[in-house]
Amino acid sequence: MSSAPALKPFNLALIQLGQIGPDKDANLKHAREMIRRAASGDNGAKPKPDLVVLPECFNSLYGHLQFPVYAETISYTPGQSYDVAASESQSVKMLSAAAREEGVWLIGGSIPEREAGTGKLYNTATVYSPKGELVAIHRKVHLFDIDIPGKIKFKESETLSAGNTINHFDTEFARIGLGICYDVRFPELAMTNARRGCQVLIYPSAFNTTTGPLHWELLQRARAVDNQIFFAMCSPARDLNQSYHAWGHSMVVDPMGKVIAETEHDEDIVYAQIDPKAFEEARAGIPVTTQRRFDVYPDVSKGLQLCKGEHVRVCTGQS
Repeated sequence: MSSAPALKPFNLALIQLGQIGPDKDANLKHAREMIRRAASGDNGAKPKPDLVVLPECFNSLYGHLQFPVYAETISYTPGQSYDVAASESQSVKMLSAAAREEGVWLIGGSIPEREAGTGKLYNTATVYSPKGELVAIHRKVHLFDIDIPGKIKFKESETLSAGNTINHFDTEFARIGLGICYDVRFPELAMTNARRGCQVLIYPSAFNTTTGPLHWELLQRARAVDNQIFFAMCSPARDLNQSYHAWGHSMVVDPMGKVIAETEHDEDIVYAQIDPKAFEEARAGIPVTTQRRFDVYPDVSKGLQLCKGEHVRVCTGQS
């Protein structure tokens, strides 16, 4: 694996997208409008972001019965050039064009993906360069299967399959690791990405009004402090007219666990300036990255294969 690019100052924008309904065309149109607004820094009120992020399932309603209805075929192979013009995915084409036209890196939230050949369904994030190139994907590794009596029961596994790759991509300003929502509850994923050079982890997400108040902020701050990295999660806006009520509160956390940007539950754009000084000072002042005792306990990031084999793989996006 190549060395990570040095962390440089950059501007980040999280789109807490609202108005997500049953009409995919309308969802994509609104998402495109919000990408334009974010990329303009709210028409110049904020610095232009280098990286824009959409939330989990931004193009569809969120629910196990909805995933097959909205699923699209992407057919991306890590390390190979991808022909966006020939893509079967309506969402990929929109996101690619948006990244190119706005001149930004874009994490296109996630969409339900149908794998060609097998027909398996995944919850998949896609990433685009400022040239509009699809450079990385992440299929949600840990499926959201929970049952809290009297509050919420949800099982993604009723229709979705779990991904089996750990993914990151390189930009000119950072190495950025990917996850989706429930992945945040499993520290091993974040640890592996951090130990492979990621200075920033970003998870498109959709916690709900039961789990959000309990753990949304706690888990982000924990992953940030555990690994001394910047951590961000981007949620949809809350819509009480839908069956699934998102928590909202999209936020960015610095390597010392400080929340440096956050919103409430309505549609909004969260802007944050990522300052390498916070990253450097955290690692210099509390040097846990050099104090780990792998003679006492194992390094969970070791023994993984790079984009080959039948087991869990670590995949590097093109840059």
